[in-house]
Amino acid sequence: MQIVRTILWVMLACAIMLFSFLNWNPVEITLWDGFLVETKVPALVILAFLLGLFPMWLYHRSVKWGLDRRIRSLENSIKSAALARSRDEPVDKPGDKLADKSGDALTPVDENPA
Repeated sequence: MQIVRTILWVMLACAIMLFSFLNWNPVEITLWDGFLVETKVPALVILAFLLGLFPMWLYHRSVKWGLDRRIRSLENSIKSAALARSRDEPVDKPGDKLADKSGDALTPVDENPA
C-alpha cells in the first residue's frame, strides 16, 4: 500500500510542477478597497486548494479520533465482561457432570449414549 501512496504523491507533485510551468503568469487580486496583491497563478491555485483542504482534513482527523476512542472503549468493555464472566462461571469439563436425580450415590452421566 505504501508504494501506491508514494506513486500517487509523485504523480501529484509532477502535475503541480507541470501546471506551474505552463501557467507562470502574474495576476492581480483585489482583496479589499485599495489592497491589491500581485501573485502568480500557481501560487493562487495552490493556496486556494490548501484553504479548502485544511478544514476537511481537520474534520477527518476529529472524526477518526472520536471513532478510535469509541472502538477502544468497546474493546475494553468486552474484555472486562469476558474477564468477569470467566471469574464468575467455573469451567465445566464434559465428563464432570454428575446425576443426582435418582437419590442414590452420584454417578457420572454418559454424554453420548450409544
